[in-house]
Amino acid sequence: MKRIFDVITTLIIGVLLIIPTAIISVLVMLRFGRPVIFTQVRPGLNGRPFKIFKFRTMTDARDANGQLLSDALRLTKFGKFLRSTSLDELPGLWSVLKGDMSLVGPRPLLMEYLPLYSLEQARRHEVRPGVTGWAQVNGRNSLSWEDKFKFDVWYVDNRSMLLDLKILLLTFRKVVCRDGINAVGDATMPIFNGTSKDKNE
Repeated sequence: MKRIFDVITTLIIGVLLIIPTAIISVLVMLRFGRPVIFTQVRPGLNGRPFKIFKFRTMTDARDANGQLLSDALRLTKFGKFLRSTSLDELPGLWSVLKGDMSLVGPRPLLMEYLPLYSLEQARRHEVRPGVTGWAQVNGRNSLSWEDKFKFDVWYVDNRSMLLDLKILLLTFRKVVCRDGINAVGDATMPIFNGTSKDKNE
């Protein structure tokens, strides 16, 4: 049932937003050049890797040694706008149609985080990752990593179609209000360095 809902809703959203998506594609190309789409391998259901798709929000600016500058320095005003409105996530709808993601579920993070999770935190991979999720409507990037994972696992244990509908409605509200976009002092979320040993046991 959830899969059918994902596909039908994604197709409807895709049709409704086809013109805005085309306009954003052109603007991203003009401001950042090619490629327009940012791709990265992330862990999906049961930790299996898949490729995510987003509109680019950062430049490729590098320092004198050829190393990429920090996110805060590469994230432009236009990129911040795309993130604050979640418009950068529109290409991710393709991942939903492919079955790699769901509309609602824990957000897919980095592959290198997999060995850093506690056993409880790793349960976030018992479901497909989502374009939005319970953590996103309860604080998004303003949450600590520990709280974010607690919300993710709570969703795994309490998921239902009714909850998914609630999260989608709350997501729309959050996007309009642009609430909880960034963690305090960071352009995005800070790097996850793992959970202390005593919390893993």
